[in-house]
Amino acid sequence: MDFSFKAGRLPLLVSMPHAGTDIPDDVAARLAPCAAARADTDWHLPALYDFLDEMGASRLSARWSRYLIDLNRPPENTNLYPGQDTTGLCPVDTFGRERLYREGMEPDDAEVQRRLAQYWRPYHDQLRAELDRLLAEHGRVVLWDAHSIASVVPRFFEGRLPDLNFGTADGKSCSQQLEGAMIKLVDSQDQFSFVFNGRFKGGHITRHYGNPAANVHAIQLEMAQCLYMDEAAPFDYRPDRADQVRPLLRELLGAAVEWVRG
Repeated sequence: MDFSFKAGRLPLLVSMPHAGTDIPDDVAARLAPCAAARADTDWHLPALYDFLDEMGASRLSARWSRYLIDLNRPPENTNLYPGQDTTGLCPVDTFGRERLYREGMEPDDAEVQRRLAQYWRPYHDQLRAELDRLLAEHGRVVLWDAHSIASVVPRFFEGRLPDLNFGTADGKSCSQQLEGAMIKLVDSQDQFSFVFNGRFKGGHITRHYGNPAANVHAIQLEMAQCLYMDEAAPFDYRPDRADQVRPLLRELLGAAVEWVRG
């Protein structure tokens, strides 16, 4: 199976496109040694969000590593942040600018198209199918795209990221009322710093599927990994830290469901 999926009963789908770590043997043989660490994975998100089944939310998480293909990039490989440095659809370097491939073994156009068809498309087909099912059942749906990243990545941003980085494509991917409800909730606490549409405005999934006019309201949350794990290899999950932020995550998702039902 190319992903892990469970259908829920609420008008909520949580997507985790960068949680995968698997790489097929034929691709792994072409990669440089640095790829073995899978350093740029959105580690442990299924564990962090393991309350989704109890809530009754639908969940979809990737099996394959973003080093194989990035499920949150457009199939045309256009830059989501024009003028800024980003990694591509089939990355050729890590966030730390290490070469991902052995000399001369980078994927050519034909290989990129093969990966799109074999690994990228199944995830998006499932995502679209579940959104359509939930829309048919509920009339409106929230798509929550769950991500995490090291709190300091000089390649992409200066200094330390805020703890919680929400993206709504500058307000285009969800209702302003829903975004306002999220802002009100996180603004009512002082344990975690946050920003809306800062460095991370939402990737391909948020921008492509989020369509308030069609009753799909998409929000991306990019969390600083220090909130719930060790940011250095072997990237251990830290339940003691995770238990501090999980109640807020659950509250945010619950408020989103309440809004979309309202």
